Amino acid sequence: MLKSFKLLLPAIGLLLINISAFAQQKIGHVNSVELLAAMPEKKVADTTLQKFKKSLDDQLKTMQAELQGKYQGYLQKKDSLSEPVRALKEQELQDLNQRIQDFQQTAQESYEKKLQELYTPISKKAKDAVIAVGKEKGYAYVLDASEGGLVIYASDSDNIMPLVKAKLGLK
Repeated sequence: MLKSFKLLLPAIGLLLINISAFAQQKIGHVNSVELLAAMPEKKVADTTLQKFKKSLDDQLKTMQAELQGKYQGYLQKKDSLSEPVRALKEQELQDLNQRIQDFQQTAQESYEKKLQELYTPISKKAKDAVIAVGKEKGYAYVLDASEGGLVIYASDSDNIMPLVKAKLGLK
């Protein structure tokens, strides 16, 4: 019995040391959505992305209007066209419709690429600031408190949002 106790005592000691060390770790949290919204770079990126999307939408509307116009013209003349001409017109309409579908896919891919191009550097800048503040202030963990983030309850953690905003030069 005494021998078992002697073996158990160091294990209990190590457990208490680990619990004590964990209890002393600082934990902070930041709302990444709020942080990004406060950055002027995001506002510029939002405007740029909206303009890009509008240009794609305008091009799509132009193509759809062209298809609609050609289709209306085809319907008006359909009965008076010979079979080879009618087949040619129908093929033109199908080709234009296919180009529109291809454009929609390409436009979606371009939009997503532009979104990544614009927002990745902004997200990196925010993340780098959070990491820098975490290191400077001795935080063991900094959690994201935004909707869908990792924080469910944060009574014993510090909100480091003001420190990160100061690091980024934001008010």
